[in-house]
Amino acid sequence: MFTRATRHSVHSLLDAPALQGGDETAILYVQTEQPPQAITRTDFAEHTARYAAGLTALGIQARDLVVIAHTQNLESIYLFWAALRIGAVPSMFPTLTEKLDPAIYRRNLRQLITLSNVRAVLTTDTFADDIRADMPCAVYGSSAIADYSRGMTVQGMIYHAPTSDDVAFLQHSSGTTGLQKGVALSHRAVLNQLASYSDAIALNDRDVIVSWLPLYHDMGLIAGFMLPLMQGIPLVLMSPFDWVSHPAMLFKAIDVHGGTLCWLPNFAYNHCARRIRARDLEGIDLSQMRLFINCSEPVYAESHTLFLERFAPLGVRADQLSVSYAMAENTFAVTQTPLGSPVTLDVIDRRALEQHQAVPIAGDDPAAVVKVGCGQPIAGVQVQAVDGEGNPLPERAVGELAVRSDSMLTEYHQRPDLNPFTPDGWYRTGDMGYIAGGEVFVIGRQKDIIINAGKNVYPQDIEAIVNSVNGVRPGRAVVFGVPDEREGTELIAVVAEVLSNDPDALAQVKAAIRLQVAHQSDVTVNYVTLVDDAWLIKTSSGKVARAANREKWLASQHP
Repeated sequence: MFTRATRHSVHSLLDAPALQGGDETAILYVQTEQPPQAITRTDFAEHTARYAAGLTALGIQARDLVVIAHTQNLESIYLFWAALRIGAVPSMFPTLTEKLDPAIYRRNLRQLITLSNVRAVLTTDTFADDIRADMPCAVYGSSAIADYSRGMTVQGMIYHAPTSDDVAFLQHSSGTTGLQKGVALSHRAVLNQLASYSDAIALNDRDVIVSWLPLYHDMGLIAGFMLPLMQGIPLVLMSPFDWVSHPAMLFKAIDVHGGTLCWLPNFAYNHCARRIRARDLEGIDLSQMRLFINCSEPVYAESHTLFLERFAPLGVRADQLSVSYAMAENTFAVTQTPLGSPVTLDVIDRRALEQHQAVPIAGDDPAAVVKVGCGQPIAGVQVQAVDGEGNPLPERAVGELAVRSDSMLTEYHQRPDLNPFTPDGWYRTGDMGYIAGGEVFVIGRQKDIIINAGKNVYPQDIEAIVNSVNGVRPGRAVVFGVPDEREGTELIAVVAEVLSNDPDALAQVKAAIRLQVAHQSDVTVNYVTLVDDAWLIKTSSGKVARAANREKWLASQHP
């Protein structure tokens, strides 16, 4: 296992222990109602070698970009590492699911292929047949890839020998738009990140990582995939589709296989607490877990409290609940909360926050809001809050967060029009936040801020209030600004999916939303629209797509 101090001993991702052979378990693949499938390091090396030979037979060469648009299974994993072995540049991409609009998905995939000069799409047989005619590159289904892989010999294969600065793979955003912006990461950047983050979480050879996270998302790809395979730590992996339907399987896997580390987006804390049935938790012990790490979306103290209260009988403790601020452009983690203690809760004045200041206030003050700390920057990373001109701001002044590090992207692939860095090497994230006591606090996206009557309103805070209203489907509310020429400001709109279609119940939910938002935020909601299940547009990683829902709502108001 390499650390920051021994980082020099590892030169590329092809030095991964999982590729060196051996009887140790590399991956334990878990599925509902099926026995776990153990993949040893020797199994992993042999499978990836055969797939590498198959990709070579298909004409894939070094530096070719290949998109893996696949259901998350062992085949997609082997394909990713096979591409690395021959020097191609793999990029995991979400498959088409019921929560994605097929037309938008195909449009984005065509854009990606065209703008990024994709050599081939590797996918399932069914999906290959569906998209082949629409795509301007080769599309290979599982059968064709398997046929070539089986027919090839790996004897005498000469694998690519990358330099540290060669691009290893791309991470693409998981939104409903902008999928053409590929984050190009070098071997050096990924290895620097893995070394620094391993130190930050005190990774050791007794750890077992358990993950259901999709591999097209940076949290799943880096924390729940690259980290264990590169550090020689066992990975217990399951499909995200399996987990969403059977969330208890995560806890069962942790208990049975000795899991110690697990990364979760904030919604997953609520999902587990509300969806897992008591009878599915019988006999489960989570006390051996070192960390549940909240990452990838705004962190809410209420979600941690809900999770802790529900699963304390299983051994969950406050010191196990951790937070990391992360982004694909920095490979993954920017910050990590310290180990062995509960996360920092910063109680600040909502009125001052509207003026871009994080001023501490008593917890029982009606204007109090709670922000969860994301920890201090990991080794090799610097973070500062800056104003609109890029000037550093003092502590507790809210501004755009800027990051400079040794695990940053090389470029946006094939996008010379997008320069991600300032002249002195800072990456401006688009996230709003502040620094207090050296710790980073994230408020929300700069582009999502609503300016209502001169006040800065953060939609995530209003959404949290709406999601707590009885009758609203938890996690199924979106808030956005609507410019109003007559008022000369942005008005505030709420769209929420509801549990009932009874007119009287809907009227009560509407009134409750307006009342609760006014009481808890001093904000007046101008529009409340209640919609049926599945109305809201969500990204492939399960987040509510604020801009896309705003467009859909505006279109419904003016058909």
